[in-house]
Amino acid sequence: MKTTELDQNPVREFDAQAASFLVRDLRRVYASGKTRDYGWRVSQLRMVEKMATDCEKEIYEALRLDLNKPEIESFVHEISLTKASCQTMLKELKHWMAPQKAKAPLTVFPASAEIVSEPLGVVLVISTWNYPLLLSLDPVIGAIAAGNAVVLKPSEVAPATSTLLARILPRYVDSSAVRVVEGSVSATSLLLDQQWDKIFYTGNATIGQIVMSAAAKHLTPVVLELGGKSPVVVDPNTNLEVTVKRIASGKWGCNNGQTCVSPDYIITTKSFAPKLIEALKQTLENFYGNDPLNSKDLSRIVNLKHYNRLTRLLDDDKVCDKIVHGGQKDEKRLSISPTILLDVPLDSLIMKEEIFGPLLPIITVDDIEESFDLISSRSKPLAAYLFTMNKKLEQEFIGTISAGGMLINDTALHLTVHSLPFGGVGGSGMGNYHGKFSFDAFSHKKAVLHRGFAGDASARYPPFTPKKKAILKALVIGDLFGLILALLGWPRT
Repeated sequence: MKTTELDQNPVREFDAQAASFLVRDLRRVYASGKTRDYGWRVSQLRMVEKMATDCEKEIYEALRLDLNKPEIESFVHEISLTKASCQTMLKELKHWMAPQKAKAPLTVFPASAEIVSEPLGVVLVISTWNYPLLLSLDPVIGAIAAGNAVVLKPSEVAPATSTLLARILPRYVDSSAVRVVEGSVSATSLLLDQQWDKIFYTGNATIGQIVMSAAAKHLTPVVLELGGKSPVVVDPNTNLEVTVKRIASGKWGCNNGQTCVSPDYIITTKSFAPKLIEALKQTLENFYGNDPLNSKDLSRIVNLKHYNRLTRLLDDDKVCDKIVHGGQKDEKRLSISPTILLDVPLDSLIMKEEIFGPLLPIITVDDIEESFDLISSRSKPLAAYLFTMNKKLEQEFIGTISAGGMLINDTALHLTVHSLPFGGVGGSGMGNYHGKFSFDAFSHKKAVLHRGFAGDASARYPPFTPKKKAILKALVIGDLFGLILALLGWPRT
């Protein structure tokens, strides 16, 4: 199959031969050196930013079709962050591309050392459906900035956005080096069969294992942006009014809970829980009214499969009587109202699986410090949150809890700070990106040592006399005084 045929219809005609030809063509383009050029990188980044502006209405419509995402949420969480990513790269790229000086030890004197950032080559980005624009383009932006040729595989679970990206991205960027492949799971499998220089995957841990296994066949490095059950610890010593608004915003205002860093469950004290629940109820009513299923400010569940999964969590015999707020469902509209549950068993399904939806369990403890042991006994989360005015508790939380990222007195906002790395640890992922970390994720840090022909020391070459041995020993351990003595032929006493 010809490359032009692949361009015209990537969904129907993408097969094993097309996958092989695609990678071959991209390797040829990368070998030409065009993607390494600073000017090429800048022009591509500017055009991605322009695309996000020019196609704003089309993006709104695609996100509405896929998730019924409110326009303001689409702009704040997807379009603006995509543009901000481009702007960060454009501002810093020349500095990041410049070789970094490194110290050269006495053993190699005279010499100079540097670290050169070079692109990895041809990379694959496999995106997910909950933020189908941002989580597709943000890694691609990093790959372009680092000088790679890249293939983007958008999620088929968000078909409108996938189709939109396949249609508009080639109009703005160099389609010989940046390609979009649509398709179902079979297309992803065909891509994973190929040899890449890096694979960047965003999604769940189950598929992450498949991606890592496929990459291992070619010793391909991976970045896995996964998820997990991100806890929120609420200390009674907090500003309750602000706390509940920020929890509600991070849980239901970010894709109705369908977010990797969404608050998954709350831990608070038994005595404080009633106040917290009452305040959350009032906040939810203020945000979404008395009939949240009809609110225009809530996204819907992405599809029937995920709706049924969430319903199964609610219908579990262990938790069905634990609902203290919400629980309304509308299968026809794929809607579930913001739902709060109190003291669900830790062995229930809702506490074993990542929720990824509008359900929020609250677990109570006698003392807030007990929350640390509870969190630490579970898989390491992608994010961990603490609300408190107690600075000592804050420092204990930071020092004790292992998580991909952490936020004190708010939720989710840390992923918008491009000077911070974003990524998981343990079961929540490996590797990170955003800003400079995206550039680094798609770069190889090449060590370069420069030496001239002067100053060649005879002591490094055999035969090794006692004097040469003394010189070499002094050089290796950095003993300047011992080196002087050895050069003078004086024994060290």
